[in-house]
Amino acid sequence: MLSYDTINLMKIRDRYAPSPTGLQHIGGIRTALFNYLFARSSGSQDGKFVLRLEDTDRTRFDQSYVQNLYDTFDWLGFKWDEGPVPDNEVEVRSFQSNGGPFSPYIQSERTEHYKKFAQELLDKGQAYYCFCTSERIEEVRKQREEAHSSESGYDRLCRQIDPEDAAKRAASSEPCTVRLKIPLSETTVFNDYLLGDIEWKNDDVNPDPVLLKSDGFPTYHLANVVDDHLMEITHVLRAQEWLASTPLHVIMYRAFGWKPPEFCHLPMVMGQDGKKLSKRHGATSIDEFRKAGYLPAALINYIALLGASYEEGKEIYTLEELAARFSLDKLNKAPAVFDYKKLEWYNGQYIRMMNDDELAALCLPYAIEAGLFGGEPAEQQLKIFTASMALVKERLIFLKEAPEKIAYLFKEPEIPAAEEFIPKKCDLAKTIELLQIGKELVNSMAQAASDEDAENFIKTEAERREVKLGDLMMPLRVAITGSRVSPPLFGSLRILGAACSEQRIQKALDKLTNS
Repeated sequence: MLSYDTINLMKIRDRYAPSPTGLQHIGGIRTALFNYLFARSSGSQDGKFVLRLEDTDRTRFDQSYVQNLYDTFDWLGFKWDEGPVPDNEVEVRSFQSNGGPFSPYIQSERTEHYKKFAQELLDKGQAYYCFCTSERIEEVRKQREEAHSSESGYDRLCRQIDPEDAAKRAASSEPCTVRLKIPLSETTVFNDYLLGDIEWKNDDVNPDPVLLKSDGFPTYHLANVVDDHLMEITHVLRAQEWLASTPLHVIMYRAFGWKPPEFCHLPMVMGQDGKKLSKRHGATSIDEFRKAGYLPAALINYIALLGASYEEGKEIYTLEELAARFSLDKLNKAPAVFDYKKLEWYNGQYIRMMNDDELAALCLPYAIEAGLFGGEPAEQQLKIFTASMALVKERLIFLKEAPEKIAYLFKEPEIPAAEEFIPKKCDLAKTIELLQIGKELVNSMAQAASDEDAENFIKTEAERREVKLGDLMMPLRVAITGSRVSPPLFGSLRILGAACSEQRIQKALDKLTNS
């Protein structure tokens, strides 16, 4: 195993190689982020983070998942150094990606490479043609199952065919695949940076897996190994769920006579119940977090801490700070637990670090979608919306919460039931009296220069009139905002203005008096 000091002297080339068969999720993006941070970590010599699309599974491939990948990176705000160039011009400008020296970075465009190297293994006697149909393989599986056999996978029938005869049959266009010839009764040993030396009996490796399918497309294993070699990948950082594939990959590297990259299998991401994170725990796709109103910086900050440590006593990091502090030595072997509450805390912290204009710009799409303005917002509505950010900033966890919290500023709320107005230990008559006092004071509070001035004014008036400040404030708050729990009252009064506020108070008084 290389020491970390030795790694820092290397030119790191790592990669994120997703299969576009689903939406980008937390586990995948954590892998991408760790690879990005490692390539930019302190001491790395011009490290490169590569994006490669492993799209050889054509049965589950969908172009929308490719677009989701690009959109996810664009939203999160960290970019690849080499990789596919999105078709859309806007995205090209956004990513500033020009492919790279090992283009193309999409496996379906690299099939000639895989055919060439599959043939090399055939020529070396490290692979063989297989003419078994899917029906025969399924029949073997059923027979073993009925016999309660411990054997699994392919039975290596075609491994016994004379290579020359097999080559002639393949040349005559007889349908076939190419399988790797796993060395039997041997042990494959490799080192993982995090887990140490690992031994794996070859008899426990997938029996002679398919490298090249009958349609000419490679399987994941062949394409992965060939591309990592050709793209000069020095380090493979991936989830521990791929650990079982590593012995097979190491066997393939040795069959080719190539040096394997350094492996580091990252700790799993688990739910609070100790099981692998999935939809049953809550949102897992990045799209779900984006639509819920999470900030990309908050999500990156939290994901970067899943299975890694940086600096004791510090929780908030910029992307640059994370890269400067990232180290394979700081990875944890134990699974990381995804804590939605902790992520919510991060999101709230990042919201509070924003100025009002920035926050308003991010909340605006949610407000328009919620119909807050009754259509496209007018200029005055936008001014009120921006001003309202100061009222809700300390109370927001998600961006999408903003419209509901400030709806009373744009539409007069329904007057609640009488009991909502009545403070503890007061009756209806006393509440009406308190609300009448509030109406007298509201003009001065609405025109106060600051919340502090407004608060000092009403405190003084409460003392002078010998009423409790809380009792005076509560019915006033309900009349103005329609709720006992609402954003700060003094700021609300300034935004609504004295006339609108007095009108709402009077309507509340009319209802209370009639009741």
